[in-house]
Amino acid sequence: MRKLTNEELDRLDPEGFQKAPKTPVVVVLDNVRSLHNVGSVFRSADAFRISGIYLCGITATPPHKDIRKTALGATETVAWEYAEDTVTLLQELRKTHQCWAVEQAEGAVPLTDFQPEAGKPYALVMGHEVKGVGQEVINLCNGVVEIPQIGTKHSLNISVAAGIVLWDFWSKTRT
Repeated sequence: MRKLTNEELDRLDPEGFQKAPKTPVVVVLDNVRSLHNVGSVFRSADAFRISGIYLCGITATPPHKDIRKTALGATETVAWEYAEDTVTLLQELRKTHQCWAVEQAEGAVPLTDFQPEAGKPYALVMGHEVKGVGQEVINLCNGVVEIPQIGTKHSLNISVAAGIVLWDFWSKTRT
């Protein structure tokens, strides 16, 4: 085996990314406090050509050097908007998207069992590093998806969780 060069990876340039079809999902960050986590979510969103990101509440917005450090340019390719209130945003998104929180909750669907409906756009809500997705936001969601974990810790870092969930969604919806 030989490691591929960047040129051999045949990646899209920013203009090609803008024109390319997107995975039918937006990410909603509900009060995420870490700038590095925000940047990492941008990078994962770029990797799976996600439709966009909503940055809500205390979630920082680009341009910021700490977001840029982990996003590696993804803030220039992935569409994003700031929304002051996640509840208000979800009330609007529910009109056009299936809204699912990524959280540990009663009745949560294990990610391994989650099957997105073909042709429907989704909004995936990820929450604060300590407090998670707010209950009032969960109440507005169509459901909750949970990443099964079998170790001693009760949660994953939000950037890791976002990467897992976005890859899973992309792998189940690509054609």
